[in-house]
Amino acid sequence: MDDVDAALVEEAAKKSGLLWLALPDLPQPRAAWHLWHDGAAYVLTGGEGEQPLPGLPEADRVRVTVRSKDKGGRLVTWEAACSQVEPGSELWDAVTPLLAKERLNASHEGLVERWAEQSYVIRLAPTGTVFEAPGGQPDDYAAVRPVPTPATTAGPPPRLLGRKRRRADR
Repeated sequence: MDDVDAALVEEAAKKSGLLWLALPDLPQPRAAWHLWHDGAAYVLTGGEGEQPLPGLPEADRVRVTVRSKDKGGRLVTWEAACSQVEPGSELWDAVTPLLAKERLNASHEGLVERWAEQSYVIRLAPTGTVFEAPGGQPDDYAAVRPVPTPATTAGPPPRLLGRKRRRADR
């Protein structure tokens, strides 16, 4: 990876709230919130209430896509080497407080201790391979389809009382 690609990967990952990870054995990439720190992205997975990223703790490498925050299109796709951050290590002590600060909608009391017991913190370090960047040829897939879910609409939308009926509603 040249300096321009490295700067693009870092700047895109710093500004983006999500990374799209192409995980082993999954048909499509999964969105993951992350923290960019010291030249690598850190992702939390596993445990109660945390983002499910099956296969990431065992993966050696993954393909990472970062979207443009303003337009929403793919900005850069790069390869990351995956490594687990071990609880109690210096890196764990440096990264987990920063991850906890970025973790929205969570009770922060005992959060890092719960992560040490139940979750994995994975370091995604750029390997130097950039698959897609601005000005290059796009990848083979054009869009990411939503993850299948059993959720459905319960029925027709509720009626509003006291609302004037439009001509189209009659």
